[in-house]
Amino acid sequence: MSPSAPTSAPPSTEPALLCRGLTKRYGSVVAVDGLDLEVGTGECFGLLGPNGAGKTTTVEILEGLLVPDAGEVRVLGQRWGGGGDRDLRQRLGIQLQETQLQEKLSVEETVRLFRSFYRRGPTPLEVIRSVSLEEKRRSWVGKLSGGQKQRLSVACALVNDPDVLFLDEPTTGLDPQSRRQLWELIEAFRRRGGTVMLTTHYMEEAQRLCDRVAIVDHGKIIALDTPAELIASLGGEHVVEFSVADGLDPEPLAGLPGVSSVHREPRGYALGVREPHVAIPALLAELERQKATLSQLTTHNATLEDVFVSLTGRTLRDA
Repeated sequence: MSPSAPTSAPPSTEPALLCRGLTKRYGSVVAVDGLDLEVGTGECFGLLGPNGAGKTTTVEILEGLLVPDAGEVRVLGQRWGGGGDRDLRQRLGIQLQETQLQEKLSVEETVRLFRSFYRRGPTPLEVIRSVSLEEKRRSWVGKLSGGQKQRLSVACALVNDPDVLFLDEPTTGLDPQSRRQLWELIEAFRRRGGTVMLTTHYMEEAQRLCDRVAIVDHGKIIALDTPAELIASLGGEHVVEFSVADGLDPEPLAGLPGVSSVHREPRGYALGVREPHVAIPALLAELERQKATLSQLTTHNATLEDVFVSLTGRTLRDA
């Protein structure tokens, strides 16, 4: 009787990233306030929120760049400071919010330099090809466009074929075409089984890339779910925003047909609605009854930005 084939080990149930009660203070300022989160292997997890919400501090603690004041942190099942930090760093790819690369090095020289820091990974030319910079491989970093520099920054985070990729505001300041090129890079990394931790304040980016998102404000997670479920929590698939030139009593708005929520905004009101074709005529009739002069009205599909407004009473831009 032939020996049975060896059985493979069961997949690990250990999350790729874990923190419990994470706290970080800078003097009297609490940057991260008892934050809990768990990111599964192969997941793209987004931290969303305004500048100063604690996103970057949280990520830098997970990356081992900052030491928390309190809380538990595990990355790929290990604690920072436990003796295996060097091996753990070999498994991480990190793209910081601002990466200052040597401008008088070429693209290829830069990637070769970063590749030399790691024991494993693709060849520099393979990495350059993966971020579509073959034609620029001999160009100085200082001669690249903003989008090309961001792609090079991501390339430097991919040189070791990491298990976990940290991306902190990777598309800030990029034009729409460059932003979508970076999205495609992230999606390709996901298809290879990688885990992504992404911080952003672009809601469209989070909705396209992330399996789950946590909305962070003042160092705390105020909502966590899939983008679709967070948007569904508004109670309507559409948002009607309007402003009036004179006074308005907002109390009757919540009782209008098709309206599920009412939020005051700096420049007017936002209604979460299920049926715009029912809610808008009812709104116009109510404005006429109150003799309020409509100055602006727009409609759009509900987004994560609307979720943030619903939870905090302000927009990300105002925050």
